[in-house]
Amino acid sequence: MAKVSPAQFIQEVRQETSKVTWPSRKETVTTTAMVFVMVVVVSLFLSFSDWIIANALRLVLGIGA
Repeated sequence: MAKVSPAQFIQEVRQETSKVTWPSRKETVTTTAMVFVMVVVVSLFLSFSDWIIANALRLVLGIGA
């Protein structure tokens, strides 16, 4: 790996940062909302799955009947 001076490193970082396409505020809000919705959906699914498995195990093992 070639040695690079700190000044050259900073210059290269600035060049690369200028190439980044940043999302708009609307895109950021939309994707954030979708993440929250998916978190709720997955948590409900996992809670329901856990409840089904727990009840099936209680039925099979006869615990708490």
